[in-house]
Amino acid sequence: MAKAMVLNLLSCMLMVSPSVASTIGVNWGVLSTHPLHPSFVVQMLKDNGIKNVKLFDADSWTVNTLAGTGIEVMLGIPNNQLKRLADKYSRAKDWVKENVTKHLHDGGVDIKYVAVGNEPFLKSYNGSFIKHTFPALQNIQKALDEADLGDKIKVTVPLNADVYESASDKPSDGKFRDDIKDLMTDIVKYLKSINSAFAVNIYPFLSLYQNPNFPKEFAFFDGGGNPVQDKNISYTNVFDANYDTLVWTLKKAGVPDLKIIVGEVGWPTDGDKNANLENAKKFYDGLLKKLASNKGTPLRPGGLDVYLFGLIDEDSKSIAPGNFERHWGIFTYDGKPKFPMDFTGKGNDKLMVPVKGIQYLESQWCVLKENLKDNSLVGQNMDYACSLGDCTSLTKGSSCSQLDERQSTSYAFNMYFQINDQSVEACDFQGLATITKTNASVGNCLFPIQIVSAGHSLNLASTVTSFVAMLLILFMFL
Repeated sequence: MAKAMVLNLLSCMLMVSPSVASTIGVNWGVLSTHPLHPSFVVQMLKDNGIKNVKLFDADSWTVNTLAGTGIEVMLGIPNNQLKRLADKYSRAKDWVKENVTKHLHDGGVDIKYVAVGNEPFLKSYNGSFIKHTFPALQNIQKALDEADLGDKIKVTVPLNADVYESASDKPSDGKFRDDIKDLMTDIVKYLKSINSAFAVNIYPFLSLYQNPNFPKEFAFFDGGGNPVQDKNISYTNVFDANYDTLVWTLKKAGVPDLKIIVGEVGWPTDGDKNANLENAKKFYDGLLKKLASNKGTPLRPGGLDVYLFGLIDEDSKSIAPGNFERHWGIFTYDGKPKFPMDFTGKGNDKLMVPVKGIQYLESQWCVLKENLKDNSLVGQNMDYACSLGDCTSLTKGSSCSQLDERQSTSYAFNMYFQINDQSVEACDFQGLATITKTNASVGNCLFPIQIVSAGHSLNLASTVTSFVAMLLILFMFL
């Protein structure tokens, strides 16, 4: 009895005051060959009642479109800018002036956080950003303070969950990674001192992807798997267990009540055997229901602050972590919802409002020619198409993995063709390919038609403007 009382008391010590309600936002990434026009995306966010957005940079074109919307924004600073911001405070002042202050006029942008870096301590970076992240973080907050914005806007640094670990897989054994323990302790104490938050990216899908022996049901919220027992707490899903591992880690670092933001959480829909619409919907249904309950986790009851990852598929993302990287969106590349959802978590599923105003390229496809006498060049040309296009849907277990060799080659050719705006030259492949007006899609495998991208529209407008200007000049000399 005494032991149980002690354990219950310990759990209470780790808890913080419950939030009023969970906050749900989205990550808006733009690593696409044909990005959607920012104003179209912002209108879609408004149509769907999405009030919180996390960006990966501070591109003025994107940020300006959020002005006057009431959408709360987390700006991003890419890792490749950390060194210059850490080396000179004046650069941090300039960054704040150019990317924050100018947006804060009446009817401007509601900026809440600045995310300094993005998962800069990943082991795969081999320590490249270890020296620069914390100084950059401090310099940006100092610049915000000097601009009289420090009370309203705080810095944070989105970190992968691999910055902490548990040798036993039990949350209570959680601690910061040995190689960055002292640095992470300094960072979290600094975040606490400025009343900011710890941003962590939690991916149950990756637990399943990286460990073939990981119990699949533990990645979801249905409680179908065997629970993990930790002291007096039974964990039925990896999200809660991971989150509470961080709670224990923060307690051991001396900041037990530091606010936590889940900067990224989601499930991809293609590019791996477990990345599909069925699993993604199952995951989001469970997550949104959990958020709606405002129960939090065993050690942090109350509402959770969560940003779903991601908003729209990005066909230019690196696939080094896996072919699923380009398929995290809850919307397709052209702004269509992938499956019914209910952000309120009440189970009233319906398709979200799509992005409006989309224009597509001509309805034509590039495919392998029929009745080729010599197929010796097909393999190398397909490899070339996939090296520059997006063939991730051909991955084993993915949406187009059942195609035969000929169909797979046509898929690769078409992806390259579409990415290159259906240029005739992009459908040659040493004479192996031809353009067809017949939809080349096979079963559930979509051979997409690319959209007229925002960048393409601007280039076209610029070309037209230049042409008109040239005509005017010629007219003046006639």
